[in-house]
Amino acid sequence: MLKVKNKKWQQVIDLCFENGQGHVFRFWDEMNDDQRSELIDQLSRIDWPQMNQLIKQALNPVKQIKHKLEPAPVISLTERETLDRQVIPLGEEALRSGQVGVCLVAGGQGSRLGFDGPKGCFPITPVKKKTLFQLHAEKIKAMSLKYSVNLPWYIMTSRSNHEPTLAFFEEHDYFDLGKENVFFFVQEMIPAVDEHGKFLLAEKHRIFESPNGHGGILKALYQSGALKDMKQRGLKYIFYFQVDNVLVKMCDPAFIGYHIQEKAQMSSKVVRKVKPEERVGIICQIDGKTGVVEYSDLDDEHRYARDENGQLKLWAGSIAIHVLDVQFIEDENKNGFKLPFHLAHKAIPYVNEEGKLVKPLEKNGFKFETFIFDALLDAKKGCTIEVNRLQEFSAVKNQEGFDSPQTAQQDLMRNYGNW
Repeated sequence: MLKVKNKKWQQVIDLCFENGQGHVFRFWDEMNDDQRSELIDQLSRIDWPQMNQLIKQALNPVKQIKHKLEPAPVISLTERETLDRQVIPLGEEALRSGQVGVCLVAGGQGSRLGFDGPKGCFPITPVKKKTLFQLHAEKIKAMSLKYSVNLPWYIMTSRSNHEPTLAFFEEHDYFDLGKENVFFFVQEMIPAVDEHGKFLLAEKHRIFESPNGHGGILKALYQSGALKDMKQRGLKYIFYFQVDNVLVKMCDPAFIGYHIQEKAQMSSKVVRKVKPEERVGIICQIDGKTGVVEYSDLDDEHRYARDENGQLKLWAGSIAIHVLDVQFIEDENKNGFKLPFHLAHKAIPYVNEEGKLVKPLEKNGFKFETFIFDALLDAKKGCTIEVNRLQEFSAVKNQEGFDSPQTAQQDLMRNYGNW
């Protein structure tokens, strides 16, 4: 057992040993004071009851229960041709009266794009090379001007990109949105474990952690004070999207209008899957409740199922665009954070007992993450609308090929050409 003079440090150290993670102090004698402080600070944030439950879940996985999956009710593009005009005024009134805020998930780095920096700082437009952040900011500015309001923008960063993101917005004068209307908050991190349930060291003085998934935004909004800010501003509805979709239709009044008309707590946009193997989550009825099944959790029976017309039965692909009630976000945090954690079996780099960094080719550990779409199962009422993929969804995930900057720029140019 490691003994130190600092009582607060000792409490953290004791907890680590009591919970079977004392090995993280293996290189303590080699650390300087700053490194020791960094490790202690990191360990002090761990929720041990939750962590031990997740480790138990990783080491003793419960056999998947077979759920009854059926198509979810979706307002189709065909239906929208006549229905949109009825709901757009509802959405526009909510925008005009200052009831709508914007929420962006932007915790990722641009490493998969061969870019050193926050993903939102990646230059994406075909001619002027505007960044993803600027592209979204200009859409928010346009909607703010159209409806004579200041749409507040809540941006979730990660520990790795928070400071560079803030500096980027400062450098660009918050894209003329007003510093007071842009609220940054940091996503929670959670330790990963090896296949024996032990923490991995990213460096001698730092355990390996990963973000707690996009579902963590619900907890982070609550803990950061962003939710309190929303309520003080009188917001009722939050438009949620992710940083890498260049075609997002910002604060779509039709979408907000459907959400209001249906008295939904959480609403979703979907596109029609192009093929059964497309790697997107599916919005469907799970034992009678609307939710999302991840692509990897969908068995072949459901993945390839066809209806009487020969069309895919489960066709509604989630594109991670939602409208949520502010009250619903608050409800999701009452009595603690509710969303379930999912296991991701990954190859995780680590520092071995000799102090050398190892980059395994095989999967060697587990990350834990939450998904925002799991909140759909908590909603008393939801609403799902179909949108045109060519007009509203083009993601930037890979350096080349499918979902790359090249395909995103082609999609942007095609949309500009249709104006």
